[in-house]
Amino acid sequence: MARSGRILLVEDDERIRASTRLALEGEGFDVEEADAAETALERFAAQPADVVLLDLMLPGMDGLECCRELRRMSSVPVIMVTARTDTPDVVAGLEAGADDYVTKPFVTTELSARIAALLRRVRASDAKVRLQFGDVEIHPEEGTVTRGGRDVHCTRTEFRLLCELAANPGKVLSREHLLDKVWGYDYFGDGRLVDVHIRRLRTKVEDDPANPQHILTVRGMGYKLVL
Repeated sequence: MARSGRILLVEDDERIRASTRLALEGEGFDVEEADAAETALERFAAQPADVVLLDLMLPGMDGLECCRELRRMSSVPVIMVTARTDTPDVVAGLEAGADDYVTKPFVTTELSARIAALLRRVRASDAKVRLQFGDVEIHPEEGTVTRGGRDVHCTRTEFRLLCELAANPGKVLSREHLLDKVWGYDYFGDGRLVDVHIRRLRTKVEDDPANPQHILTVRGMGYKLVL
């Protein structure tokens, strides 16, 4: 099925970049290339993409710092590409603000499905009322979060995750449930996506992220939000 959306592909290996571009264009995506982080940031500033596919190992500025810079500019979905599968490497990319990751060599059809899932995502709730816990208020229709009256910057993924938790107060939501509702993934989801984004959310909405009072872990089951 043909897809649509503008992808910024950041990859220094010309062969991988060319083959990935051809595959994604074959799926209907519009692809712009960059062979370095600095070039990618310039091109994104000039014309924002719908999704950024970002290699971790780049000459000059690496993918982690590029992701942090993108996060200062935008909440655009970012998929980190890494040749390493060890947990610290993956977590570092997610902590830098990536929404998801894929490892090399990747299957293009799976990558295309992940991109399409990110592009399909719309605002997490059609609710007409605010969602609230503690001093945090979520405005689903506006796509905004405030805490104590001040704006809280959340990525699109963080916002959807927070809305899903807040719409089900007191209910334990499994990682599988959250992957399905927030990322739109079923069989290829990774629970680490949920864990890292929960940690990022806690730094933004909890007084003491190390001892959360609202977004709680239910060991062996998942997460729940307590009002």
